[in-house]
Amino acid sequence: MSTGKMARDNVTSILFDVFTAGSDTIAITVEWAMAELLRNPSIMDKARAEIKGVLGDKETIEEPDAASLPYLQAVVKEAMRLHPVAPIMLPHKAVEDGVEVCGYAVPQGATVIFNVWAIMRDPAIWDRPDVFVPERWFLDRAAEVDFKGKDFEFIPFGSGRRMCPGLPMAERVVPHILASLLHAFEWRLPDGASSAEQLDVTEKFTTANVMAVPLRAVPVAIT
Repeated sequence: MSTGKMARDNVTSILFDVFTAGSDTIAITVEWAMAELLRNPSIMDKARAEIKGVLGDKETIEEPDAASLPYLQAVVKEAMRLHPVAPIMLPHKAVEDGVEVCGYAVPQGATVIFNVWAIMRDPAIWDRPDVFVPERWFLDRAAEVDFKGKDFEFIPFGSGRRMCPGLPMAERVVPHILASLLHAFEWRLPDGASSAEQLDVTEKFTTANVMAVPLRAVPVAIT
């Protein structure tokens, strides 16, 4: 293999990992976003109004269209903040001695695990951290925060050289899927379900952070 180039087999393996892991995590993120929208009908109405106002009567939403929907993008960010698919980052190792975190000494060679879920719900950083509030992404510091891994209060994909390689795909695909679902249908809870405020959004931590009770929603075609 030439210097600076990757073998074809390595490229194939990396792409397989990205699409295999990315398809499941993207579906989980969309499910969380839809669950929070169903719990908050006014937020769903606002997102749908933005899609209608920006895209008009366009029949099919294209992937680039989602970039022109800032409120929808805020909904996606807020869903990732509140319900990160990977709540615990992969283990890291401290490569230097003398590091101190929150008053605790971290010896060289120690395994370090970051609780992303707790970081993104830290009340010292986030106002009303346990509440789904897309509007927070237009205020003060949060308006500048992105999930590229450089803003440590919001790291759903991790940070540094070993951050999730699926970030570029999720950044494009999640808003596109969500916009398409909201554009094509109105959404309701199934008959006999409790009120939207009582929709169960209990988290279940397995290999990913999934809904303990899978979401059930009824699409109603827009006439």
